[in-house]
Amino acid sequence: MPLHIELVGSLAAVITTLCWIPQIIKIMRYRETASISLVSNASLMLGVFLWLIYGMMIGSWPVIMANGVTFMLILAILGLKIRYG
Repeated sequence: MPLHIELVGSLAAVITTLCWIPQIIKIMRYRETASISLVSNASLMLGVFLWLIYGMMIGSWPVIMANGVTFMLILAILGLKIRYG
């Protein structure tokens, strides 16, 4: 695959994976999760988990890594939602 295509995909993976960190920091700072939907985030986590499985099935390390980290970050958000919700 051409390098410019790999770079676009890699940048997209980094941005969409790391975008959850500010949400986690805000939850931990204010200990408030009323505005966070449990159902929406649980559904998102299931979808990300399926992408992770898909990445494993096709042997794509970028898909595996991006969705593995995203899964863990969303799991953290759900854990904080349950703890502070």
